[in-house]
Amino acid sequence: MPIIQIEAVRPTQEQKEKLISEFTRIASEVLGVDEEFFYVLIKENDVDNWGIGGKTLTKFLKEKKG
Repeated sequence: MPIIQIEAVRPTQEQKEKLISEFTRIASEVLGVDEEFFYVLIKENDVDNWGIGGKTLTKFLKEKKG
């Protein structure tokens, strides 16, 4: 039973469903394993759980918007 793990910042329900569907479909094609055997785990991360250049993603994005 293959497991696909995805990490994302606050995906919507619609985005989660599409990620699960599309990743499963593609992995099934590539690996030759029926889709029904795949497990997909989406780990949701808050923007402040990410850091870029020594800053939280929130701060980084605010500075980029200028």
